[in-house]
Amino acid sequence: MAAYVLRRLWQFVPTLLGVVLLVFFLFNFVGGDPAYLLAGKISNPAQIENIRRQLGVDQPYAVQLWIFIKQVASGDFGASWSTNERVSEIFATRLGPSLTVLVPLLAISTLLAMAAAMLVAYLRGSLTDRAIMIGCTVGQSISILVYILVFQYVLAYQLGWFPVQGWGISFAENLLRYSVLAIIVGVAVSLAPDIRLYRSFFLDEINQDYVRTARAKGLSENRVMWVHVLRNAAIPIVTNILLQLPGLLAGAFLIERFFGIPGIGREVILAVERSDFPVIKAVTIYVAVATMMVNLGADLLYKAIDPRVQLK
Repeated sequence: MAAYVLRRLWQFVPTLLGVVLLVFFLFNFVGGDPAYLLAGKISNPAQIENIRRQLGVDQPYAVQLWIFIKQVASGDFGASWSTNERVSEIFATRLGPSLTVLVPLLAISTLLAMAAAMLVAYLRGSLTDRAIMIGCTVGQSISILVYILVFQYVLAYQLGWFPVQGWGISFAENLLRYSVLAIIVGVAVSLAPDIRLYRSFFLDEINQDYVRTARAKGLSENRVMWVHVLRNAAIPIVTNILLQLPGLLAGAFLIERFFGIPGIGREVILAVERSDFPVIKAVTIYVAVATMMVNLGADLLYKAIDPRVQLK
């Protein structure tokens, strides 16, 4: 196990180096000159040259690449070009609000989707199965913006159950008041695709020989589904859940933006609007590292779920 983990960690080095080179190429050869973006429409060559010198983009590309590699290695991406706040401080203060919403959202949606998927897999071919699948298809075809607007209008404006926007300083207040409506919207959006996906996982296992053998031995249907089928279907489910984690942090920008949650997703949108390259670069690297670590964690969880899995 330890040798496998060390080998995987060593493999992260060339992968991360490839990501660094790709990000550097995109921002320096495709993204345009940041000095022009920061100088605005009313500027002169002297101002632009001064901005380039302050940002360090007037140096040779080899020097800029080496500086970027040192930033990645140290985790210090400098300061935001827009607010002059340290990038590390931005992520440290925005991570908490994002996790306050995303962790309960992911846990609730996963449990509900697994329970519903197991139900429709058990009732496969029945009217209930078909009705739920039709509902999931309709749910997937609706934009997240529609969910946000409808839930805000009905639950917040009409019924007054939740605040539309806001964020406090207390974790309990944020979790139990300000983030509830955002979590409900996130669960409603993710349920339909997750149920369809998990249903296919359960159906793949239900049709296996070991399930027919278990039934032939006289095991109850509940034991077959909750012990044998669930355990084997858990591996692709764990893969799906863990692979969503890095993208969720940066991809929940619509929920954070519409509900006034000061998380990483909203910070990414603001950075893009401001052409704040240090923040965007840091997000890209952090997501890449998180994805690699999550892949390693998923492999280790496979072994914990099914001891027959061999890590090679």
